[in-house]
Amino acid sequence: MKHAEVKSRIIETASNLFYKNGYNATGINQIIAEAGIAKATLYSHFKSKEEICLAYLKHKNVSFLEDFEAFTTSKKQGKEQLLAIFDFLTLFYQQKDFNGCWCIKTVSEIPKDNKIIRDEIQLQKNTFIALITKLVAANIEGINEPQTASLARQIYLLYESAVGESHLHQEDWPILESKNICERLIT
Repeated sequence: MKHAEVKSRIIETASNLFYKNGYNATGINQIIAEAGIAKATLYSHFKSKEEICLAYLKHKNVSFLEDFEAFTTSKKQGKEQLLAIFDFLTLFYQQKDFNGCWCIKTVSEIPKDNKIIRDEIQLQKNTFIALITKLVAANIEGINEPQTASLARQIYLLYESAVGESHLHQEDWPILESKNICERLIT
């Protein structure tokens, strides 16, 4: 098997385990066993569990952002594109393996001084805010840049709370209510 394929398998395996079981509850030996590789193979691709975690976070984020942007921009321009943010979340919630936000799960498990992982998570969240800002700018006329940025952050906060609360309650009402609040914000 090619070097890139092995690395991809390690990342995919670790991603599934970290997302399902948590970062701290997933051991290196479990990743090795489930990926069907030798310990030396894992360490030839990653120097530490922290490096695997960074690869996991990046892996989850890339597909999330691509899917999110494709879904929202496929909707009719205007209010519908902004509300599609929550329709996307509903689809995410309905997946059989939905287990909340991978970033929040991970940041809750790492020490406060783990700057490397925390910086990656902040980068991902800031990138997501920038994507929402782009949607707001493209779909709401007559507001200036500071208003656009503020509205995007408000929508982001609604989205993030809906993710956490739908995970906690195992129901979709937080998503529906966040969408209702968003609709009032943008009209």
